[in-house]
Amino acid sequence: MTAARREATPEPASHERADPAEIRVGHRRFAGFRTRVLEAGPRPGGRKGLRRRTATQAPRLVLLHGYCDSADTWRGVLAELAAAGRPAVAVDLPGFGEADALRPGPILPQLDAFTAAVLREQAATDGRTKRGGGPTVVLAGNSLGGTLGLRAAQHDRLPLAGVVSIAAPGLADSWLVRTVARYPLPLRLYSALPVPVPGFLVRAVAQQVVPKLLYADPAAARAEEVRRFTELFPDYRATTARLEQARQLVGELAQAYQLDRISTPLLVVACGKDKLVSPGAGRRLHTLVPHSRLLLREDWGHCPQLDDPLAIAELLGFFAADAHRRQHRPGHPAEHRAAVS
Repeated sequence: MTAARREATPEPASHERADPAEIRVGHRRFAGFRTRVLEAGPRPGGRKGLRRRTATQAPRLVLLHGYCDSADTWRGVLAELAAAGRPAVAVDLPGFGEADALRPGPILPQLDAFTAAVLREQAATDGRTKRGGGPTVVLAGNSLGGTLGLRAAQHDRLPLAGVVSIAAPGLADSWLVRTVARYPLPLRLYSALPVPVPGFLVRAVAQQVVPKLLYADPAAARAEEVRRFTELFPDYRATTARLEQARQLVGELAQAYQLDRISTPLLVVACGKDKLVSPGAGRRLHTLVPHSRLLLREDWGHCPQLDDPLAIAELLGFFAADAHRRQHRPGHPAEHRAAVS
């Protein structure tokens, strides 16, 4: 436990913006990985108006992105949370955005350690957990981030007040995810081409494919968001490496979950226009975790934080407020778990 707490100690953040109503950008270290942190809402210990004082009674929000994404996917949601005075952070997961690269070996255990360090740091920042007020962090994740949220919820010693899992893979995936897992002949041929595919062609294909995979309505995709995704595939070599990494990750998802161990409040979000993770995955997850709640939105795609950031921000705010109310019911078991964490 001592080593884990030491890993969670952040580096001093070098914020680029100081206005609490804006998104502040800094860099910290979690579980040995240096990463970028986007932070919204009032600063801990800072002056707050009445509206902000009310909002911050709810748990702090930690937002995790999906595979081949970054914390920037949450900028629209963070802006809405900041306007409501709700404290939240989004981080680049190791291997993505501006975070340090993943180390050799299994991927999920590295991301688990990183996630746990972020949660402990945010709980310590809030301070209420140490004073016996119960866990003070709600974790919300999309896609791979949704998987990490479920895996964190399997460990009752983490300071979690609740988890929102959005389109988590590994339960009932689309044909595309299953194709990557099997690594069929066309993908093997692509990786073995004697002449690399030109970078401009790779990027051109990515610009056409990304909006169709991630958005409910590809025509509504913003150019800057699409560009952010396509920059992850600058050339043939990078694309091949990402493909191999995705294949490893999909393989690890086969043994990713121990859902019977989840006791924390859980909201499962399934998206009707998701082309990567079938809505059936959300229904199955809801069935396997009986105390969970299910939200199925037929009009959302794989990344609803891009489709409808206002609705996602409101959803997270309501869930966090409800988790806070549940915690403070007399005799709620979360208070006991926090005391022994």
